[in-house]
Amino acid sequence: MSTDIISENLFLDQDKEWEPPMPPTDLIFDDGEPMESNRHRIAMNTLIQSAEIALSSRVDFFVGGNMFVYFSSTQARNRDFRGPDFFVVLNVNPRVDRQGWVVWEENGRYPDVIIELMSSSTADSDIGIKKDIYEEVFRTPDYYVFDPFDENSLKGWHLDSNQGYQEIIPNERGWLWCSRLELWLGIWSGAVSRDQAAWLRFYDLQGNLIPLPEELAVRERQRAEEATQRAENERLRAERLAARLRELGENPDDI
Repeated sequence: MSTDIISENLFLDQDKEWEPPMPPTDLIFDDGEPMESNRHRIAMNTLIQSAEIALSSRVDFFVGGNMFVYFSSTQARNRDFRGPDFFVVLNVNPRVDRQGWVVWEENGRYPDVIIELMSSSTADSDIGIKKDIYEEVFRTPDYYVFDPFDENSLKGWHLDSNQGYQEIIPNERGWLWCSRLELWLGIWSGAVSRDQAAWLRFYDLQGNLIPLPEELAVRERQRAEEATQRAENERLRAERLAARLRELGENPDDI
C-alpha cells in the first residue's frame, strides 16, 4: 500500500468522531446463590420494609436488597458480582422496573447507603474488599455491617471527602447515625416472622422505632378497638344518665 493511501486512511480515521464502547447488555441478575440463612433473609426484608415506611413521605428513592450492582464493563465481563444485602439510592425515579442496579442506566447514580449482613464466610470480604469498593469506587456515604447472629457486630463508616471512610461512633444506646437517611440504626430484640432474635432496625430522629407493615397493622387494629371501646363507654354513660333522669321524673328526650 502506498504512503499516500496510508496517509489518507489515517486522515479519514482521525476525522471520525470517537464513540465510547457500548456497555454490555448480557447482564446476569441471579447467580442462583441463596442468602446465608433464613434469618439473613428476614433481616434483609426487615430493613427493606422499614426503610420504605421511613421514607414514605418521599417520591424519589429506591430500596433494594440482594441485587447485583453493575458499575463497569470490566466488572460485568468478569462476572465480578457485587450484590449488597441492602441499599438505598436517593433522588431517583422509583417507578422503573429493575432486575438489578446498573449504574450506566441510572445516570451514574450509586447507592447512598449500603448494609451488608455478615456471616462467618463473608465477614472478611464485607470489611475488606467490599468496603474498599464502596469507599473508592461507589463513594457510598454510609456503609454498615451486621451479623444477624451476633448482636454486638454492628459497625458503620461515613465517607469523609478528604479522609475516606471514618468509623461512626455509637451513641449511648449503641446506635449508629445514618446521615443520608437521617435515621438511627440500632438493635431491637423481639420476634419478626416468628423468629425471636436481635434485629437491626431503623429509628427516627426522636428515637422511635420505625415499624414494620405488620406492626403498623397491629397499631391500626388497636386504635380501632380503642375507638370502639370509647364509643361503647359513651353509649353506656348516656344510658345511665337517661335512666337517672327517668328516676327523677324527667324525660331524657326533652333535654
